[in-house]
Amino acid sequence: MIKSMTGYGRAVGVFADKQITVEIRSVNNRYLDCGVKLPRLYAFCEEAVKQAVKQSVTRGKVDVFVTVNMTQSSDVQIGLNRPVLEGYLAALRSIAADYSVRDDVSVSSLARLPDVFTVEKAEQDEDALKTQLLQVVAEALEGYDAMRRTEGEALARDLNAKADAILERVAFVEERSPQSVAEYREKLRAKMQEVLASAGVDEARILTEAAIFADKVAVDEETVRLRSHLDQLRSMMRASEPVGRKLDFLMQEINRETNTIGSKCSDLEIARTVVDIKAELEKIREQIQNIE
Repeated sequence: MIKSMTGYGRAVGVFADKQITVEIRSVNNRYLDCGVKLPRLYAFCEEAVKQAVKQSVTRGKVDVFVTVNMTQSSDVQIGLNRPVLEGYLAALRSIAADYSVRDDVSVSSLARLPDVFTVEKAEQDEDALKTQLLQVVAEALEGYDAMRRTEGEALARDLNAKADAILERVAFVEERSPQSVAEYREKLRAKMQEVLASAGVDEARILTEAAIFADKVAVDEETVRLRSHLDQLRSMMRASEPVGRKLDFLMQEINRETNTIGSKCSDLEIARTVVDIKAELEKIREQIQNIE
C-alpha cells in the first residue's frame, strides 16, 4: 500500500535516570532530506538516527527532534579552583589596601567570578546512550509510518475514484468517435447535394472522404493505451514499494495520450470530454505529489 510523504510520530522512553522524547514530522520533497536536532550530549548519535530514518523513508523532508530530561541527579562533581580563587582574593585585597576602598568581598561575589569552580562529569557510556535513543527513535518511526500508511490509503481511494471517472469519459469517447464519423458522412452528403443541386451525388467519393476523415480522427489506439495506463496506476496503488516517482512518469504518458485524443477530434462533445479528463488528471497529478 502506498504511503504519504507527510506524517507525524512521537515516542517517549523512560530509563533509569532520564526520559527521552523523539518527535518525527515530514512534508513533501523530491528527495529524502533528513534533519536531526539533538542535545549536545547526544550529538555523536546524529548519523545513527539518520540511518534509522533512511531504512523507513525514501522521499520527503523529515525532521527529527530529540529532547532528554534527567529524572535523577547525574554524576557531576563541583570543585573549587583554589589557585584561581586565591589569585582573585589577593588581587581584591590589594585593591582595597592600595586605593583605600572598603573590602566588601563576599562569597556570592566570588562565586560569580569566572573559573572559580570546576565541573567534572562522569564518563558516559556512548553505546548505552545510542541504544536507548535508537530504541525510542524506532518507536516514533512506527507511529510515523502508521500515520503515513493511513493517509496513503485515503490517497489511494481518491485516486482510484478519479481513475473510475476518467474511464467513464474514455468509454464515452470510444462510443462517440464512430458516431462523429457517421455524422461527418451525412454532413458531407448534404453539402455535396447542395452544391451539385440537380447532379447526382457520388457515393464513392463520399465514402472515400469519410474513410479519410475516420482515419484522421481514429483514437482507438490512444484509448487502449489510456486504459492500460489507468490499469497500471491501479496496480501501483497496491504496490508495497515506493512508487511516487513512477507515478510522476506514468502521469506524463497519460497526459500525452489525452492530448493526442484532443488534437485528433474535432467533435465538440469529445472535446468537452477531453477537457473533463484533463481536469481529473490535474487533480491526480496534485495528489501524486504527496506520495512517497
